[in-house]
Amino acid sequence: MLDNTVLVHTDTAKATILLVDDNEDILDFLADDLGEKHTVLSAKNAGEAFHILEDHSVQLIISDIMMPGMDGLEFCDRIKSDFNLSHIPVILLTAKNTLQAKIEGLDAGADAYIEKPFSPEHLNAQVASLLNNRMKLKEYFAKSPLAHINTMAHTKMDEQFLEQLQQCIEANLSDPLMDVEFLAHALNMSRPTLYRKIKSISDLSPNEMINLTRLKKAAEMISQGNTYMNEIAGSVGYSSLTQFGRNFQKQFGMSPTDYIKKRSEK
Repeated sequence: MLDNTVLVHTDTAKATILLVDDNEDILDFLADDLGEKHTVLSAKNAGEAFHILEDHSVQLIISDIMMPGMDGLEFCDRIKSDFNLSHIPVILLTAKNTLQAKIEGLDAGADAYIEKPFSPEHLNAQVASLLNNRMKLKEYFAKSPLAHINTMAHTKMDEQFLEQLQQCIEANLSDPLMDVEFLAHALNMSRPTLYRKIKSISDLSPNEMINLTRLKKAAEMISQGNTYMNEIAGSVGYSSLTQFGRNFQKQFGMSPTDYIKKRSEK
């Protein structure tokens, strides 16, 4: 029997934030301020930050630009160029207030750019905005029958990965035994790497992503005019029409029959 409905349970109040700054006073200040709502990890340079990222799941990074060794711009560029990390939003902090400095930050892939001195309220608002926006995109994808998987992509690298993932799943939808092992082999990735990447981008496990893709493909077939439920259920890997209808109802808040009516009204 296939897994039941999948739901996104992202809680921005429990997000893990990585702070990177060579100034210990600033690290302590930010950790104290942000630690009221989030789990905070700190690093004094990019090297320490990468070590932390190897061992912890981080939802957002706040980095100073002016640091010895690898500066914040290069650090951000490295994050956005790393397959395992490219989905993490990055806020850059800098004392430079020139237009060129802002352009450099955006070119490095930064999701936000905050000038020093800044108010804690401003930083907290920016953090909340980035985390909430990503949570909403995950929820929209999970609950909207026809929402494309790329709605969750924030970088070109993640977009390419999600497209490959969806193509791989859709090419094997009729196989009820498709699982994370199958996907990892097909995408030439280790199982842990695939799990972390899918979980980080979508807040879903690979098996949940497979089942959601089955249901979305069914919704797509209905939207294209196919109303034969037995045919649809079988083509997306369900041997039980009852189970298919139950999962569809739980995931999208309406039965396949109700969805047919809704589409016919448009």
